[in-house]
Amino acid sequence: MSGPAAPFAFEMVRRAPSQRTAGLITGMTGYRETARGQFCQREAAPLAVPLIISFGTPFTIALGRDPDAADRQHSFAAGLYAGAVYIESDGAAECVQVDFTPLGAFRFFGGAVVDLTARMIGIDDVLGAEGPRLRERLGATSGWQRRFDIVEDFVTRRAHFLPSPELEFAYRRLARSGGGIRIGALAEEIGWSRKHLVDRFRSEFGLAPKSIARMMRFHQACRLARTGTSHGWAGIAAESGFSDQAHLVREFVSLAGEPPTAWARRLALTDSRLTRLQHAFADG
Repeated sequence: MSGPAAPFAFEMVRRAPSQRTAGLITGMTGYRETARGQFCQREAAPLAVPLIISFGTPFTIALGRDPDAADRQHSFAAGLYAGAVYIESDGAAECVQVDFTPLGAFRFFGGAVVDLTARMIGIDDVLGAEGPRLRERLGATSGWQRRFDIVEDFVTRRAHFLPSPELEFAYRRLARSGGGIRIGALAEEIGWSRKHLVDRFRSEFGLAPKSIARMMRFHQACRLARTGTSHGWAGIAAESGFSDQAHLVREFVSLAGEPPTAWARRLALTDSRLTRLQHAFADG
């Protein structure tokens, strides 16, 4: 990607999940760019299902590649995708982003969450007439906290779909293991065949359990890199359940679009905890 790594002038406000939204979302973010220019960002295989309500110029977003003019996105929802997301903006973007957990996404979107997998769908298509009304109401409201209140009410009111108990158990068990439990063993715990578990995972989360487990291990590695408590990339690989450092590097290239030290070098611009890693360890 060419151009600046990220907007150099922006306002970002975050709200953690409340008691009402715990387990449903990982949080809400208000984002507004304050300097014109052409900016490029990359997000690594997010283990969340975002809903973006936009009030500024649209982002240009593509999955696994640099975006072009045909990839302009206004307000939309996007499903799970096991790869890097490439984002460009012009310095006039403004939005509220709601990040749903995979379980919370099913509660909010119901079976439509599968249609979102590796896709971006406009808010009017995914939420019907409620989508544009929500956008208009938020656009007419000043102040991030008041906007967050509106979104939280909307999300909790609409989140009435229930995932199957077996799938909820399987997802939570997979998450507790950090993506380390064998899928066959997970199926045995439920009393299903491995094939049935895989099919049902796809029907409620959009991805097979193996893909979600990969993303969980990857995000564990990212968290460890940020804490700086592991002994280099080899230590991070071992603690995250990768077979070796080479396996970790391959997964970073696949899920983040770049080797781990390139990822750390880029993020160190905004996260000083990664500075040591980016200088001290090779890509492997």
